[in-house]
Amino acid sequence: MQGSVMFLFEKKSYRIAAAGAEPDALELLETRNGAFRSFRIVNRGAAPCRIREAVVLSLLHTFPADTRIYGEGFNMLSQYWGTLEEIESTTYTDRDHYRLPVREGFFTCYNLLHLFPATGSPVLGGFSSCRRFTNEIRFNRERIEFVVDCEGAEVPAHGSLELEELYLSRTGGREEQLSEFVARLAANHPPLPYSESVTGWCSWYCYGPEVTESDILRSAGLMKAKFPELRFIQIDDGYQAHMGDWLVPHPNFPSGVAPLCRRIGELGLEPAIWVAPFIAEENSELFRNHPDWFVMDETGAPLRSDRCTFGGWRCGPWYMLDTSVPAACDYLRTVFRTMRREWNCRYFKLDATVWGCLPFGVRHDRSLTRVEAFRRGMEALTEGAGADSLILGCNAPMWPSLGTCSAMRVTGDVSRTWRHFKSLARECFSRNWQNGKLWINDPDCLVLENLSKTVVGPGGELVDVPQSSLSENEFSFHRAHILASGGMLLSSDVPESLSAESAMVIRKLVSIYGRTAEFSDPAFRHGTIPHPEGTLHCYFNWNDSGRMYVFPPSGMRTDFWTGEAVCGDVLALPPRCARVILVRG
Repeated sequence: MQGSVMFLFEKKSYRIAAAGAEPDALELLETRNGAFRSFRIVNRGAAPCRIREAVVLSLLHTFPADTRIYGEGFNMLSQYWGTLEEIESTTYTDRDHYRLPVREGFFTCYNLLHLFPATGSPVLGGFSSCRRFTNEIRFNRERIEFVVDCEGAEVPAHGSLELEELYLSRTGGREEQLSEFVARLAANHPPLPYSESVTGWCSWYCYGPEVTESDILRSAGLMKAKFPELRFIQIDDGYQAHMGDWLVPHPNFPSGVAPLCRRIGELGLEPAIWVAPFIAEENSELFRNHPDWFVMDETGAPLRSDRCTFGGWRCGPWYMLDTSVPAACDYLRTVFRTMRREWNCRYFKLDATVWGCLPFGVRHDRSLTRVEAFRRGMEALTEGAGADSLILGCNAPMWPSLGTCSAMRVTGDVSRTWRHFKSLARECFSRNWQNGKLWINDPDCLVLENLSKTVVGPGGELVDVPQSSLSENEFSFHRAHILASGGMLLSSDVPESLSAESAMVIRKLVSIYGRTAEFSDPAFRHGTIPHPEGTLHCYFNWNDSGRMYVFPPSGMRTDFWTGEAVCGDVLALPPRCARVILVRG
């Protein structure tokens, strides 16, 4: 059976875990429309029951162990590659980092599983809706299960329960399958509209949480002078007094954030703000004054996140805002309305939003699923921010965020190391199919300069100590990745450090903004982007040794960045390098 893509269907391919159901009272009804399947649990008994989970499809499969896969994570930071036998993942996995429960004997991914057998078409199985319930896809060497987590939802006597929609296709190629799938996702969850370009500068990767008011003002002035075509100055984490107290400024912002935002506007730029809306630290006024607004533990006390999941990357342990509490949603409306009306912000980077949708603790309104509670919170803050605002999700629950965000981070945090450059490019390209269809993809920030830190030497002199040592080739790989993403463009270098070459790169990226690469192979070695004068060919060498590429057979070729002619029929790429070639005609 090597290379076969045939499924072996069981006679009874579903399984329902329920409490209170009469024997044989429950039935799963399936309706098919092409590759799409909808499901409904029917309770034919005389008593209500609660559904823990529904395995809507459980299939034996014949894929060999070395079949390549791609699986989505529940959280934005979690993605899975490799083979059915040897899984590769991002650093922050759903199971180990966020401690999501899994079924023993199976590997669990979420929302989408794409299989690439050695022969024949790929197979894509994925949930094309997430209105009320989260979805899991469990697999091992023999079986694949598509699961809806019903969280104890009640089915009344002689009643029914609608589940989420499933897509299952084993015809066509990768791009064709993803195109059909993403069209249905967007139809089920229309994206928040936002048609303007998203370009600018972000404080995080040069100043971190120690950022000051003067850092922001100085950088804004320099970026406006160098790059008048950029729009936003993103004030990232560090401006707030505590996690949760978003309207109370840190001492490093003595004038307050509202006056700072006004001064950014006077420069002809727009302020953008970072917020983690669904968490608070213990010392915050929000938590001290309103502990009843948070997800509770089994004793009725606020649940510390480190007791059940990752506790937070700073100022932890965090507590999780319970958006099934009406007053908590009112608070979000107030915060975002203030930021919009008094701070003049209409770009909101929402971080750590996954803490608003984790399967831990007890919510005030137990009739809501965690997806419904999460969506209620997102609706509240969007109401405060205004319908024309840019809502950027980050560290987010991917499918529950559908239809609630106009943009979405699709990679982990950039860092000035080759390991991070390589990893983020793969994370981004695996989600290129979402860009412009579900939201605007955010590939994270563009960094073009090595970072150094000024310290006082032993003789009292100031010394620049290098903090990174990336090569020119490695930077070429990163800038080509940002180009091929087709998504948001935010620089995060110290503006004073930007060289003339780096300034040229930023201007070139602005000129081609919003065009997403399609890749001819799942290894992402060669991608193409439509260009007004022809086609951009993006060549990536992910290896530690050189690699040869054959150019298209015809057309005049020039380097996209420099405009220099490119001769010959073969491109030799050094290790850890990328080239972007414009082929005219």
